[in-house]
Amino acid sequence: MSDSGDKPKTPLKKENKIFLIHGPVFWPSVILITVLIVGTLLLGETAEGWFNAARLGITDWGSWLFVAGVNVFIIFCLYFAFSKYGKIRLGGENAKTDFSSMAWFAMLFSAGMGIGLMFFAVAEPMWHLLYPPHAEVGSTQSVRDAMGVTFLHWGLHAWAVYAVVGLSLAFFAFNRKLPLSFRSVFYPLLGDRINGWIGDVIDILAVLATLFGLATSLGLGASQAGAGMEFVFGFENTVTLQVIIIVVVTLVAVVSVVLGVQKGVKVLSEFNIRLAGLFLLFILVLGPTLYILGTFVQSTGYYLQTFAEYATWVEAFDEDGTFMSTWTVFYWAWWISWSPYVGMFIARISRGRTVKEFILGVLIVPTLVTFLWMSGFGGTALFLETTGVADIAAAVEADQTTSLFLLLGEFPFAMITSFLAIILVLSFFVTSSDSGSLVIDGLTSGGKTDSPVAQRVFWASTEGVVAAVLLIGGGLGALQAGAISTGFPFVILLLIMCYSLQKGLSREYRELDDKGKDKEREDYKTLVSRLLKEQREKGKS
Repeated sequence: MSDSGDKPKTPLKKENKIFLIHGPVFWPSVILITVLIVGTLLLGETAEGWFNAARLGITDWGSWLFVAGVNVFIIFCLYFAFSKYGKIRLGGENAKTDFSSMAWFAMLFSAGMGIGLMFFAVAEPMWHLLYPPHAEVGSTQSVRDAMGVTFLHWGLHAWAVYAVVGLSLAFFAFNRKLPLSFRSVFYPLLGDRINGWIGDVIDILAVLATLFGLATSLGLGASQAGAGMEFVFGFENTVTLQVIIIVVVTLVAVVSVVLGVQKGVKVLSEFNIRLAGLFLLFILVLGPTLYILGTFVQSTGYYLQTFAEYATWVEAFDEDGTFMSTWTVFYWAWWISWSPYVGMFIARISRGRTVKEFILGVLIVPTLVTFLWMSGFGGTALFLETTGVADIAAAVEADQTTSLFLLLGEFPFAMITSFLAIILVLSFFVTSSDSGSLVIDGLTSGGKTDSPVAQRVFWASTEGVVAAVLLIGGGLGALQAGAISTGFPFVILLLIMCYSLQKGLSREYRELDDKGKDKEREDYKTLVSRLLKEQREKGKS
């Protein structure tokens, strides 16, 4: 039976002195990645055309599925948090947390969105101001819409995807004692068949999705860091410079991977949060403070007011609509393709937290911090644009990668803050790369979390190579195409996963409930026995 109480069997691993791998996942993943790299380099412009065709084809046919899927994930998150399952503790009743709440938030935030926030904080609100999807250009409504749509893309939907995946992985690994691998979340449906070819295919898809999601982020980070170097040092922001940046940062990521989670990822993540906090404080103090705070409050309210309408919009009645394929569907696919990586990383650092604490922590805190960040930088850009102080929108339309540095150029200490922005982008770059390589390493080793150093180095290097090749073969369009292509089959997989998680939590709740009833019966028997003994002793006296 698929939901049996027997201890699940663990996939066999292939072990030698250098690598500790699960061959049926490792080798197909390596072969497919190699084919992609070689094919992209050989085909050149033809590959770029294929990438763009794949992106447009999937978004044309699958936008409704992406939109429906991410809304379902929010519903499942709220159900798991506020139902009877919310009290279940990851790791068991007596499990203790491995990290403080502050360190936990820092790591999940750095892994979840760091580079993207740096890249899009100014660029996206400006773009929506120029081309508002729900308002007239130049109207007050278009300003509200610019922030409202940005909040939609970076709010609860994104973190709901991470939350359901992270919760599933943590629960089945810590509570059901399965390997920390994506196949494990389907145990209630497949039973020990997860250790066969079906499980291998699931993990291979997770590897590819993670790799493309990471490559997208690394490509964005390299493009923005290159723009910053052009602004600060005068270097021309060419693809060659971006590839050099990827190589250098990948080397740093390799060092962090070798050090591990406690000494590498944790330290860098906390550094990121502190530097990002100082950066946000700078813009809050020297920027239009009241406007920023007002933007945060009003845009959050606007986001909640328009939530149902915007969250279900798929351009069904818009002829030749291109907004969804360019923005919303790309984001949903990006978050979904990132979900094995971010979800597994969050799972690894979340032992000891209850289901409710996990869901609300992953959903609410990062969303509010993200909104404040977007209000700080995006709100400042809107203020400068609408008051005529600077023409940031036109510059963003010409080149999105320069948007943040153009904004900083309007404030004192522009060179210093721009240099720090480059450092922050690169630091987020490193934490994304090293935590992602740890995740892929776990997937290709059958759930191992202590695999050899050489194996972790291999995957950290491979991520850099894929990002560089996609930039060479098609630029940001190729990166978007990769994320969307792997996100499409994965959204179906994640919907099935939600049902599987519900079955697993239901079984866990029954077991805990039965255990509690057994304890009550034992306590009752003990009480009755003690009372009878006291009565006998009184009778004797």
